[in-house]
Amino acid sequence: MYVTPEQIQAANKANVEAFLAVANTQFQAFEKFANIQANAVKNAFEDSIANTRALLNAKDVQEFVSLQNSFAQPTVEKAIAYSKSVYEVAAGANAELSKVAERRAAEWNENFVSLLDKVSKNAPAGSDVAVAAVKSMLAAANSAYDNLTKVAKQATEIAEANVAAATETARGLSKTKKAA
Repeated sequence: MYVTPEQIQAANKANVEAFLAVANTQFQAFEKFANIQANAVKNAFEDSIANTRALLNAKDVQEFVSLQNSFAQPTVEKAIAYSKSVYEVAAGANAELSKVAERRAAEWNENFVSLLDKVSKNAPAGSDVAVAAVKSMLAAANSAYDNLTKVAKQATEIAEANVAAATETARGLSKTKKAA
């Protein structure tokens, strides 16, 4: 059995497409991170200026302390929102990269099974057992990969639920401190 130039070209094209998909996903995530960071710095700067002006206009020490305490709640809220935004971008990029990896694995499995079928047609008599064993091992590996993928997705869902719960807890704590 020979490899044709068309097969080499198709394999190269698939590899380049996968590389470009990964690069595009990473660039989009980087762009989103940069926007989040730029907005956070801009908002922090604007808040700093506004807070400084408010403190300079304080009439007495009591008002000064009261103003300082009032700045804590919005800062905590913004920190939580920033963290959540960063997490969402990271989770989205991870999901996209997982999709690319899953597509590549499926393509590889399909090509490998096709190759085994071609080899088995040209193989000497009695090699059917070896080909069947390899196909069985591939099926077992695919089953294990599917199970690992399911477990990873469940772990991701649990982590997202924990992040949401922690966010709500942090918000509740900061509101409780403000009320006190």
